[in-house]
Amino acid sequence: MSNKIALISGITGMDGSHLAELLLEKGYEVHGIIRRTSTFNTDRIDHIFDKLKLHYGDVTDPLVISNLISQIQPDEIYNLAAQSHVKVSFEIPYYTAQVDGLGTLAILEAVKNHCPKARIYQASTSELYGGMGYNMPDTGYTEESFMHPRSPYGVAKLYGLWITKNYRESYGMYISNGILFNHEGERRGETFVTRKITKALGVIKNHLDHHHTDFPILKLGNLYSKRDWGYAKDYVEGMWMMLQQDEPGDYVLATNETHTIKEFVEIACKECGWNINWIGEGINEKGILDNGLTIIEIDERYYRPAEVDVLLGDYTKAKEKLGWNPKTKFNDLVRIMIQHDIKNEQTP
Repeated sequence: MSNKIALISGITGMDGSHLAELLLEKGYEVHGIIRRTSTFNTDRIDHIFDKLKLHYGDVTDPLVISNLISQIQPDEIYNLAAQSHVKVSFEIPYYTAQVDGLGTLAILEAVKNHCPKARIYQASTSELYGGMGYNMPDTGYTEESFMHPRSPYGVAKLYGLWITKNYRESYGMYISNGILFNHEGERRGETFVTRKITKALGVIKNHLDHHHTDFPILKLGNLYSKRDWGYAKDYVEGMWMMLQQDEPGDYVLATNETHTIKEFVEIACKECGWNINWIGEGINEKGILDNGLTIIEIDERYYRPAEVDVLLGDYTKAKEKLGWNPKTKFNDLVRIMIQHDIKNEQTP
């Protein structure tokens, strides 16, 4: 068992909660940074709350971050804090840049000055690449692929990637970037499309099971976006594995396969016991059940100003150097999520 000390920013998020569980299982003393809010947002870590050491703070406050890292003296730091919603980043680009870009810099400076031996994991993203049309290899994007981010979120994360590389090369710091492709799960925020789908279908199933047809229709944007989707629980294991290597490095974590949002919906509907029929095109496309009820409509509000059509990752390096593989298949991921939300939406 380990006696290492880990610090997680973004510990209340999907990845943060799974990572905290993993590190506790491995015997770490786990510290987490949480933002002060007027309502509790710790539901993802409530079951391990008494095993964690939590500190109020925000990565946009360099003084607090510097003090925390100086006091805690962590062996490993996992920077998962982010404004990570791509669509929202177009609406709050300045804040996104502060959190995702300058927040990373605040951690790097604090470690350089107070805890230079700490190993840092920086959460990077597949949104760096920009999707089809920007030199995507047939086998998917690698760590060396050309990057052309198509959102304020992607641009801010590109700064995070390069400032960590710069500190690694300039100061000899141990920093690894995890370039993670879409990873989802039952703890995903409800505004992200995968969880939005499973949550809404859980509500609709609950209504129909009780012979109510007054359910809210699920509104979606681009049904034909293709993503490389994995399970968050598998991916946090990869984060930990990156920091156990002799030398730091950058690694893509992915599944090497893509699926459309429409496929995700169809599998989720099948888990509900439904067959879904698609009629219309473009903004007029609808998803209709065999009984004639419309459950899905397209809403142009959910289209992005710059669409990323396809993201496919090649995790060969992680497989060869870390021994990491995604364990959960796409169908199983959808099944985990929809079964969770069906259960949660059942009428007592």
